[in-house]
Amino acid sequence: MSWNIRAGGGRRLQDIADQLERLQPDVVALSEFRGTAPSQELKDLLQAQGLTYQVDISDPLKPATNSLLFASRVRGRRVRHVRAPVYERRWLCVKLATPVPLWIGVLHVPNYVTGRQLTFRDSILSLAQNWRSGACLIVGDTNSGLPDIEEENPIFGSAEVEWFGALAACGWEDAFRVLRGDERAYTWYSPNAGNGFRLDQAFANGEVMAHIKRVEYIWGRAPGGESRREALSDHAALLIDLEVPGIQGNCQTTTSHRLA
Repeated sequence: MSWNIRAGGGRRLQDIADQLERLQPDVVALSEFRGTAPSQELKDLLQAQGLTYQVDISDPLKPATNSLLFASRVRGRRVRHVRAPVYERRWLCVKLATPVPLWIGVLHVPNYVTGRQLTFRDSILSLAQNWRSGACLIVGDTNSGLPDIEEENPIFGSAEVEWFGALAACGWEDAFRVLRGDERAYTWYSPNAGNGFRLDQAFANGEVMAHIKRVEYIWGRAPGGESRREALSDHAALLIDLEVPGIQGNCQTTTSHRLA
């Protein structure tokens, strides 16, 4: 499960944890996780849910800075790639100890107005083009999308078309588009105009794409019948059902993992 939880979770942390407990993901990637007390409490709540392997890259010296948390029921280790983005709080990669090793890259692409978006996206593309390590899934908030089909108000252009196209050309496909075709889905809405955009994606290389069974977006809803879609976050969560084939001893096995 990949989810931008908005500004560290704040007073919503218990409801966010309850949402995750209901969904029971095996792997969770949270963006806008922070070093603040609510985020750190959320980390403890996920630990109690069995998501015991965790990588927290928040900055203790700047706790309000947006960062990332990776939490999993499966053990793993953080790995670094020479072509990884230089913005250290917005990228991490973990190699999971699944029967066949699986790499999960987690990203949070900066907004365009920061002036860092194009450089960050270029580094992701370079990493994808030079990836030789095996099965990998890159998930997160890209602050990017394709013109028309992923926007209710035109903001995307040729740069996004080229980036998505270059990723596909080197074998990294947008899992939602592969499984759901031209279906429209918006994962974030402008607080001013209310326009929707699909900003959260999962890019799978060829060794992973064939094993993805389902991709969907789910909005977090607070207990008590709260109907407002942004009740828990301004982003929808991205859920992926993935079967990981592998070998244990002399037995062929398939381990099913939910990546939310």
